[in-house]
Amino acid sequence: MYYDPYMYPYPYQYPYNVNAPMHDFERQSDYRPFPNEVQQPNGFDYHRYFNNNRSFSLKDYGAKPFVININEASRQNNTFRTALWTGTHLQVTLMSLGIGEDIGLEMHPNVDQFLRIEQGQGIVQMGKNKNNLTFKRNVYDDFAIVVPAGTWHNVTNTGNIPLKLYSIYAPPNHPFGTVHVTKADALAAEEGRNYGNF
Repeated sequence: MYYDPYMYPYPYQYPYNVNAPMHDFERQSDYRPFPNEVQQPNGFDYHRYFNNNRSFSLKDYGAKPFVININEASRQNNTFRTALWTGTHLQVTLMSLGIGEDIGLEMHPNVDQFLRIEQGQGIVQMGKNKNNLTFKRNVYDDFAIVVPAGTWHNVTNTGNIPLKLYSIYAPPNHPFGTVHVTKADALAAEEGRNYGNF
């Protein structure tokens, strides 16, 4: 062993002096919730995306280039299901489940689905057979759920506030412009269509 005069006992617990340069860089926020706070090209239609109270216009923007704060849009949505963007190969919908409400047991034979929780908590159940949902997980804010095609699944709100989420279907699962204000509206619209549901 060698002798180091600066080794313990030393008056400080950690005798390290770091002479690294310190910069006072204040990070500029990249978060701009509204497009009018960013330079827009001539002809940008501000009212196409926002209402007078600066909330998002929740409607289907179709297969055009589109950018939105998905967290804010999901939290603003109060309908059971609203299609936000429907393209040829992909669809984004917003959903809001009331306390104790569920999406409903369903299966999409040829559609992969991604869901992300933006507010609230719930439980997701999945399985290859609708009578044997062997996969069960609790989900909370910022949790993602991936449902492979052909898998029976359901999401239930187990919290005390509405469960806000968005869903991505590939390929699209609902007609362009779909708005289901309530679950009953969704069931009525899907009755007779062969989505493989229920």
